[in-house]
Amino acid sequence: MDPSAAASEAPAKDPYMPRLHRLGDLVVPSAPQDIASAGLEEGALTELTLRLAYGATRFSTHWVAQQLRLSIPVVDEALRQLAIEGLVEELWQSGKTSSQYRITPSGRELAARLLEVCAYVGPAPVRLESYAGMLRWQFTNTPPVLPEHVTAALSPMVLSPKTAQLAGLAISSGRSLFVYGPSGNGKSSLGRHIHAALQGDYWIPYCLSIGKSVIRIYDEQCHQRVDIGGDRVNTIDQRWVRIRRPLIIVGGELTLEMLDLIYSPALRYYEAPPHLKANGGVFLVDDFGRERVSPDQLLNRFITPMEHQLDYFTLSTGQKIQLPLRHVLIIATNLSPESVTDPAFLRRMGYRLYLGAPTPEQYARIFGLYAQRVGTSIEPEVIGGLLERYKAQNRELRACEPRDLIDRAIDICRFHNRPLELSSKVMDLAWIGYFGESARRVQDAAVS
Repeated sequence: MDPSAAASEAPAKDPYMPRLHRLGDLVVPSAPQDIASAGLEEGALTELTLRLAYGATRFSTHWVAQQLRLSIPVVDEALRQLAIEGLVEELWQSGKTSSQYRITPSGRELAARLLEVCAYVGPAPVRLESYAGMLRWQFTNTPPVLPEHVTAALSPMVLSPKTAQLAGLAISSGRSLFVYGPSGNGKSSLGRHIHAALQGDYWIPYCLSIGKSVIRIYDEQCHQRVDIGGDRVNTIDQRWVRIRRPLIIVGGELTLEMLDLIYSPALRYYEAPPHLKANGGVFLVDDFGRERVSPDQLLNRFITPMEHQLDYFTLSTGQKIQLPLRHVLIIATNLSPESVTDPAFLRRMGYRLYLGAPTPEQYARIFGLYAQRVGTSIEPEVIGGLLERYKAQNRELRACEPRDLIDRAIDICRFHNRPLELSSKVMDLAWIGYFGESARRVQDAAVS
């Protein structure tokens, strides 16, 4: 995020923005110092504190602050409110800023009822409006993607200049990208690598609150956390997590239900769907057309987010909520566009990119780069022999096959306890093991 962004102006532009301040060259959310400045619905924080207390025999102010990711003054205020209501009991003071507490019988009874409505216990949420405001501010202040960023991101791949430019235009504009072509030519790899061109990090909350409902946003399996450090880190609102701009990949397991809020009846709170977790990053729909839902249904589900950069979700109560949604949607398929979509949808896609078979020169370069990556080299005449074999067998070149053949060469050399070498004899057996061949050829190609 651009450190020159004027944090003091953000709240004036958006009334739901959390308060921000500077920490070194970063703009960070400020830690609230009382319940009112935490910006939650009335009673939300004390109810969460009581649910937390329900699972503890005895607890301290510091422990609650650590669990809820809130400052000591906020937690102290919440606990004192609960003590006044007779729901918790202060046992003794364990320091100037901390006391020991335990839940009372009446507090335990109320907490049990609260857990029946929502069983979420963990970092305190932020309001839906605050999350939306922070997203809008971050979208506006995100550093641009420049050509050199795209070049660096795609450097592990061998692509034509036009292909790299089209992918770069999609990622820099934030528009969607439809990548199609025969399998094995780098469509999925392109989606993964181009993500690295995105600049800056994002703030996301652990979770959101909408009335009595909680939606978990941060997912340690999907998001890569950024360590802030610094002497004044305690001035940051710890309900927010700074992450690398995410890359979320879905494939054949995708269903329409996965694109709505996922409610857990046991935990009684919601999990954000994958495309919402991808906010600010890349959402890659891989192997499109082979999901357990028809392509038309899936594409129709994406139309509103693509056109309006927002999405609508439904709570179990039937309440509709709206969230800003801005990620780079990449759809990759080895099926023909006509079989998985229609012209109306393709018009809505930002960019279309065909990835076909590599040229012999590109194939040779891919082979050399992967050989270098595994710590060896390959003679040009060996690659030439392979290219002749492709031609003789009328086999189309695929960008993935140099890697696959070298991986089999590694298996062969390891099996014979030899240093890795990409000789003609080794590559001959690797070819047969990968593509198949007659029994006579297998016998002749055996490495002794």
